[in-house]
Amino acid sequence: MDPSRQRISTGRQEGRIAALLEVLSVSAKLGLTSFGGPIAHLGYFHNEYVNRRKWIDERSYADLVALCQFLPGPASSQVGIGIGIVRAGLLGGFVAWLGFTLPSVIALVAFAFLLKGFNLANAGWIHGLKIVAVAIVAHAVLGMGQKLTPDKERATIAVIAAVVTLAWQTAYSQILILLGAGIVGLWLYRRKSDARVSDLHVTVSRTFALICLSLFFVLLFVLPFARQWGEVEWIAMFDSFYRSGSLVFGGGHVVLPLLEQEVVPMGWVSEPDFLAGYGAAQAVPGPLFTFAAYLGAMAGSIPGVVVATVAIFLPAFLLVVGAVPFWNGLRSSPKVQGALAGINAAVVGLLLAALYDPLWTTAILKPMDFALVVILFIMLVFWRLPPWAVVLSGAAGGILLSLI
Repeated sequence: MDPSRQRISTGRQEGRIAALLEVLSVSAKLGLTSFGGPIAHLGYFHNEYVNRRKWIDERSYADLVALCQFLPGPASSQVGIGIGIVRAGLLGGFVAWLGFTLPSVIALVAFAFLLKGFNLANAGWIHGLKIVAVAIVAHAVLGMGQKLTPDKERATIAVIAAVVTLAWQTAYSQILILLGAGIVGLWLYRRKSDARVSDLHVTVSRTFALICLSLFFVLLFVLPFARQWGEVEWIAMFDSFYRSGSLVFGGGHVVLPLLEQEVVPMGWVSEPDFLAGYGAAQAVPGPLFTFAAYLGAMAGSIPGVVVATVAIFLPAFLLVVGAVPFWNGLRSSPKVQGALAGINAAVVGLLLAALYDPLWTTAILKPMDFALVVILFIMLVFWRLPPWAVVLSGAAGGILLSLI
């Protein structure tokens, strides 16, 4: 090889490695400091990636956020993956996800081992974490309801979705509810369109995108049959977490009822441990989907952590890479926008149902529990304290209640 070409090739290789290390360091910093849930994460991303480092311009960032809000899955994680791809290719997307996700995975796995090793299920602070989960989900219902159900039609969709969810709890009920809501939204809002859309310029091969989309659907439909035929526990676990990551619209909180239906009836995690972990997940930075790592640790130690974490985030990768080339045409369609309006309204209903069962029914057992959840809710909504402060207050309140 010509020496000059070899130097150019070596320089490019070093440049790619430097870009990957840069993405890893920046995303890890965000993973250690991004408290407050997916909406807050998008604010942290904007400040770091757009304002400070200028890896992506304002318009492209807004379009990427719009794409990830449209897709099921963890929106903030998907935005981070997309920016990593823009900065350092497909491997950059993986590195961006790893840096943002790993800190909270480690924290929640450590909490799971602490819970298992010391049998803390009945501790007062664990009960406090369950009450924290009630306050945080109530706050999420309020915020999402204001944005996603602004009119009587969508509010009605939300209420019906909540009622049906509570009355009909099966493995596939929630996806059927979302499908029905999408059809209703398509009919109600088929002639309404948001013209404020702009092209998203990301270079991804349509062929590769179709492969990713095909793999997403193949896994979604094949895994349930594979778990029946093989009766291998790790396949069953992969299927449960993959399906949960594939069917979540509206942010991390909505994964709660899906995961609860998957792991508690299977006996992998008890109801008290499930709720304790969900409360602990509010105290750590990063994506709420890392709650799956806690569940995997409770169900199967380190192999369970790997299976659960990979399975719940894999749909996010496949969908982001697969949808980008087709997004510009889809999101300008009034029909797609109408279906999405109905689905988002149903998401509020699913979350409202989860607020009652399992959260309220298992955490609010006496009047003082209700008093504590009101205090925590006020701290979130009116005092606007960060979630980690509310979590610590809830744990302390739980200890105090156990002494009364």
